[in-house]
Amino acid sequence: MSTAQAEISTILMDKVADWLNQSALAGSDLETLVKGFCERLAAAGLPLKRVHLSFSMLHPLYDALGFTWVRGQGMEVEGFRVEPGEPSDRFLTSPYYHLLSNKLDHLRRRIDPSLPPEFPIFGELALMGVTDYMAFVHPFSDDTSQGMIGSWSTDGTAGFSDSMISALLRIQSHLAIATKMAVLTKLADNMMTTYLGGDAGRRVLDGQIRRGEGDTIRAALVMGDMRGSTRLAATSGREIYIDTLNQFFDAVAAPFNRKGGQIMSFIGDGFIAVYPCERHRSQSEIACQAALAAAHQASARVMDLNLRRKQQGLSDIKFGIGLHVGNVMFGNVGLTDRLTFSVFGSAVNEVQRLQILTKKYPHSVLASKDFASYCGANSWLTLGHEELTGIKQKLTVLSPDLSGALALDEDGAIETIHDRKSEAEQVMLLHRDAARLSAGDPSKLQ
Repeated sequence: MSTAQAEISTILMDKVADWLNQSALAGSDLETLVKGFCERLAAAGLPLKRVHLSFSMLHPLYDALGFTWVRGQGMEVEGFRVEPGEPSDRFLTSPYYHLLSNKLDHLRRRIDPSLPPEFPIFGELALMGVTDYMAFVHPFSDDTSQGMIGSWSTDGTAGFSDSMISALLRIQSHLAIATKMAVLTKLADNMMTTYLGGDAGRRVLDGQIRRGEGDTIRAALVMGDMRGSTRLAATSGREIYIDTLNQFFDAVAAPFNRKGGQIMSFIGDGFIAVYPCERHRSQSEIACQAALAAAHQASARVMDLNLRRKQQGLSDIKFGIGLHVGNVMFGNVGLTDRLTFSVFGSAVNEVQRLQILTKKYPHSVLASKDFASYCGANSWLTLGHEELTGIKQKLTVLSPDLSGALALDEDGAIETIHDRKSEAEQVMLLHRDAARLSAGDPSKLQ
């Protein structure tokens, strides 16, 4: 960069602000917004080398999204999982921690590579040629649990001029407003996907929210249930019971939420999933074979889980799964002001009965003859013909050969959440728990 400080065009910065406003109104996603913003700042003449932005997120699975833009290298995006633990030494010696623990809005430092770095990150920035650094916190509201935190870095020889700092402070407010709208949009999408599933969530966001709205679809159906949960609830504490239930869902339910499968709802210690398909044989075969493959994976994952539970002195987790195929109603039912989005119909009742029959037969997975007919050359054992309440014809009950279920699926054993707290995640965890910091106990922040 030149030793002379660039003159910042107010007109071009106003154009960046206008773009932010228009993008927010158009519903641009957070990644598009941040990347476009950084590129436009650089195009407007701001000599930025690196921009880092993190946003706290209300989400069941993670706390923050982090974006790091480097001139000429594009942008890196990270999502940070919720994970208990103490803040890392790196974070405790970071400029973000200094800024938050002292309740500062901004922190600016010139970076001189000839001097020992005040914060470890400054050593890394010096290697990138950064000469000046400014960090900031920008809450979205009085509730400091939601907001934006980040930093600007320049490699200009003269560092940030007052006009550059003024421009950044002004545009920062526009960025906060635009990204808050994007965060809220992302929040709505996250919540719909997490609580309703991908397809149902999209339908609701697209306006399918009235009672009775929906479609009749054909689908491979899955009903799963954990065995012995009533006894476990009565003999174990709340935490043990919930932990065991979540282990069951991680092992058994997760495979049915991939490759075309959608878990529609969790019902106590059970779940129902669907594999939507068209009303012709080839699509039905794809859906049923995907559901059967997931049943194999679930069996393998439970075996792996129970081996580890045995090493811990815990009892085995047992389960029952019913597999069926048929037409179902897919849509909203309930009260006018309290709805649920799920599947309904006689085929749903039938797959539920199949799941219950796993208590009668010594097999953890049972399927209807209709389902089995779409599964090609897979080996099946016919167990009997059952009369189901409300159904005229007896239902032929079969069990698949699960001997090939010893190999875990391509994702490996049951997923574990790794402890990967980066500086950005630590920032957002601290930002969320700012009240505890003010109480004088930052070492216990999670």
